[in-house]
Amino acid sequence: MNKEPLQKNEEGNKKVRPPVVVVMGHVDHGKSTLLDYIRKSNVVEKEAGGITQSISAYEVNHKSEIGENRAITFLDTPGHEAFSKMRARGAEAADIAILVVSAEDSVKAQTIEAYNTIIESKIPYIVAINKIDRPNANIEKTKMDLVEKGIYLEGLGGDIPFVPISAKVGTGINELLDMIILVSDMQSFTGNSEQNASGIIIEANREPKRGISATAIIKNGTLKSGMFVVAGQALVTTRIMENFLGKAIKEVTFSSPILLVGFESMPEVGSTFESFSTKKEAENYINQIKSETIQNINYKGVAPSSGKIIPIIIKTDVVGSMEAIEKEMGKLNNEEISYKIISSGVGAINESDLKMANANKETIIVGFNTKLDNGARDLNETLKINVEVFDIIYKLTDWLKIIIEERKPKIEIVEVTGSLKILKTFGATKDKQVVGGKVLNGRIVNGGQVRIMRRDFEIGRGKIIELQHNKIKAKEVLEENDCGVQVETKINIAPGDVLEAFIITIK
Repeated sequence: MNKEPLQKNEEGNKKVRPPVVVVMGHVDHGKSTLLDYIRKSNVVEKEAGGITQSISAYEVNHKSEIGENRAITFLDTPGHEAFSKMRARGAEAADIAILVVSAEDSVKAQTIEAYNTIIESKIPYIVAINKIDRPNANIEKTKMDLVEKGIYLEGLGGDIPFVPISAKVGTGINELLDMIILVSDMQSFTGNSEQNASGIIIEANREPKRGISATAIIKNGTLKSGMFVVAGQALVTTRIMENFLGKAIKEVTFSSPILLVGFESMPEVGSTFESFSTKKEAENYINQIKSETIQNINYKGVAPSSGKIIPIIIKTDVVGSMEAIEKEMGKLNNEEISYKIISSGVGAINESDLKMANANKETIIVGFNTKLDNGARDLNETLKINVEVFDIIYKLTDWLKIIIEERKPKIEIVEVTGSLKILKTFGATKDKQVVGGKVLNGRIVNGGQVRIMRRDFEIGRGKIIELQHNKIKAKEVLEENDCGVQVETKINIAPGDVLEAFIITIK
């Protein structure tokens, strides 16, 4: 995806702006606990009953070591490996990353994955060694494990700052926030409030009552009520603009997270946005980039042409969920069978989705954190499309694994269990022949299927309907033994032919 660069600051109008921080690390190392503690302890504005966070980013106010109130914006990105694409975008939108590592479990594979994402994003980062309140916590071992993985902490051969914390009880959280401010000051993050706002879309969804909305982080400039925002080809006016607490706002500047409501189409998560004073300027901008914009309507991947393809329609609650599902589905695809997303979207499964699926009865529909609307439910009583809805991604992928196994092309494996060389032929009736021969290898079984081979080529098949050894009826005759056989076949068997007994297994 080609992204438009953010507007550049004019030297004379630069102002210090709050840092945007993303928290990353292994799924069980306490990222959510850390974010919750910071949010509950440092958000000034509160509603009755506590804080109501309406979007996946929020601002906190922290009093620095010198008593100065400083704002920090946190991105609440998912932590599981399946959401790495969203995490990567979170890091792109962020100025500083916090890499959370458990003092109990130390460095895990996902820790390194998060670290690599941070390094690729080329942003400064701080290591937070969490869970230091636990009985099995070992801060020194964790530090050494980090160094062994190439994460060189301050005092251990490097310059990466680290802070021991307990996200559960709050130990070290103030020191961590102080460190964020210190790193921010060293990096000198600035913005120009006199320019039109630009930034990054970090989430998007569709609501039944309010339509398409998106969470955005302003990285530069100011956004005012009545302006027009463009993300890719998606256009929205700033008539409805809310802060992270869901409160309506008229003006907002850099580093703030906002919710923009009323997009004409779904903006792509991770895309940059620009803002304009007039609709004509916004439309001209859309026309300039229209040919380069990647639509999020059809699956970009192509399934192997030699294998079977299962068409699938996906509906999710938000765009980020779609990416997670696509990534997990990619792990299921193989040369024999694979999924191809023929349509994807945000919102409830509707009648249009069912009608599209009905064009090819192989098509399945999955929903994630969404549902069938009433019209679709009624229509499916007639169409009987295979539709399933899930609220946990791994239940969804487990179900997709079952579908793949059920629809995997079946391969017949012919296994030769014995060979009989024909030495003599005797009487024959309609479709039946009596022959005599010697078992070369394996065994010949009464009732078994045989291939009739002549000079190593199969000329037909038959079935043994009677088997004798020493003129006595037998169930089977083993290698190196002579036998008489009555074969049910339409092929004329001749001396020198070989009967190959076989069984067929389906794999």
